[in-house]
Amino acid sequence: MAKLRPMRNSSTPLTDPEGDAAETLPVNLRRLRREAKLTLDRLAELSGVSRAMISKIERGTSVPTATVLGKLAAALQISLSQLLGEFHARQPRLHRKEKQTVYHDPTSGFERRSLSPVFEDGAVDLALNLLPPGESVEFPPHHAGVEEFLVVHEGALTVLLDGARFDVKSGDTLFYPSDCVHEFRNEGERSAVFYIVINDRTRR
Repeated sequence: MAKLRPMRNSSTPLTDPEGDAAETLPVNLRRLRREAKLTLDRLAELSGVSRAMISKIERGTSVPTATVLGKLAAALQISLSQLLGEFHARQPRLHRKEKQTVYHDPTSGFERRSLSPVFEDGAVDLALNLLPPGESVEFPPHHAGVEEFLVVHEGALTVLLDGARFDVKSGDTLFYPSDCVHEFRNEGERSAVFYIVINDRTRR
């Protein structure tokens, strides 16, 4: 089962329980689904995730892989941070490290830390990501109007956008509209650490 926990650095496993979103994800998913007036069956149809899996996530008995999480967020037309994190009022806020939600995918070892506070009407989302060597993760298309800015901080990353390949090295920036299948691959021998800024232009 996947665990949600804070990222410490590119070489240390995630062990600190603070920032764990295991309790927040079921509540958020159930609330967002109901606000969208979607039944379990309808969300399953829209996302391609089985009704049984969605039910387990909402009951807190299972945490999805990164791909499943991406499918649910795409179906609800929200960011991963909005699905995982606790919502805050839009006002000055010091978002301390221990309160930042980290998602960990046990299948690939992919880790995602939500750096920006989560607002229900948020148009911009900042995340710090880590992908171990030899691993990959794939996300489904976001809705039209969502775009991403990716910056590699350590290592190197291969990004596939509907099959088109981009090799992104440390210090490089890649911009792309993310209403397409996007896959991250680490073909190097060290962990790839990268930032992503997600900009949803439809929320403006």
